[in-house]
Amino acid sequence: MTFDLIIIIAVILLGVVFMLIEIFLLPGISIAGIAGAIFLIGGIIYAYIFQGSTVGNITLAGTAVLLGGSFFWLLKSKSLRKISLDTNIEGKVDTSYLQKIGVGDNGVTLSRLNPIGQVLINDVEVEGKSFDGEFLDEDTEIEVVKVETYNVLVKKKEAVLPGEETKNNLI
Repeated sequence: MTFDLIIIIAVILLGVVFMLIEIFLLPGISIAGIAGAIFLIGGIIYAYIFQGSTVGNITLAGTAVLLGGSFFWLLKSKSLRKISLDTNIEGKVDTSYLQKIGVGDNGVTLSRLNPIGQVLINDVEVEGKSFDGEFLDEDTEIEVVKVETYNVLVKKKEAVLPGEETKNNLI
């Protein structure tokens, strides 16, 4: 009986250790998580089979408390701070090239805007976004509708007939 209790305790402790490794050190579902689940379930089943339902129930409750308590303790301890990243990124993306572009400027698409792609406006290559969600093919003439923080909203440049240009200027 004592040997069975030692086996149950050892298997449950191994399961808890593997589960904590899985949660805190290894991302996703890995060997440690699968092994931890197998050890935890195996220890509880072993307790039910070889020690009876009373010891099995105590093992089940004790395992839940042990796993929850060790999880909480590891979160509150300073040991995770030794392995965690705590540097802040102070740098910013340089978007000064967008200051060379204004609303109404004309350009051309360098890639297909689907609805986002590369455009060339005022000799500056930037990321352009189709204003109305329309797909624009490569080498399409465009007009800037809005300059945003990291890209520009563009629309297809309307074809102007030779006689219409003077009509718009007179109005």
